[in-house]
Amino acid sequence: MSITANKVAVINYTLKNDEGNILDTSEGQEPLAYLHGHQNLVPGLEKELEGKTIGDKLSVSVPCEEGYGEKDPELIQALPRDMFGGVDNIEVGMEFHAQTQNGMQVVEVIDVEEDTITINGNHPLAGMNLNFDVEVLEIRDATEEELQHGHVHAAGGCGDDSCNDDSCC
Repeated sequence: MSITANKVAVINYTLKNDEGNILDTSEGQEPLAYLHGHQNLVPGLEKELEGKTIGDKLSVSVPCEEGYGEKDPELIQALPRDMFGGVDNIEVGMEFHAQTQNGMQVVEVIDVEEDTITINGNHPLAGMNLNFDVEVLEIRDATEEELQHGHVHAAGGCGDDSCNDDSCC
């Protein structure tokens, strides 16, 4: 069996930046299970995993355009401090959930002035090339429920505590 649309693939991975620094890894944790063809991975990695089989190991360099995209300067905004009502101590690095035209989005505080707070709505990995080392551990057919919801469920289905997607549970 190979990785194709609507298959669940289980992988171990290590993600590094162009300098070789580890940004994320499944090492020492549960491997990552994802539903192939449902945009559960960055497009460049998903494209490279197409057709792979159990036991395959690969190193993939994903350009930022096929990862989290270029940084969008329009997603960096200086806002009046009073828009953060109820939060007294705002510091660089804090994250907030903001309602945008694209739905809920996480924004990070990148500068704090007396009257303004500058936020960045870009994904933290936007503008970066992503370098993955991947090993394919398992491949299986997705369940009907997984196909309907567009993501993998742990044993027990969507009612299981491992499903974090409020839109389906």
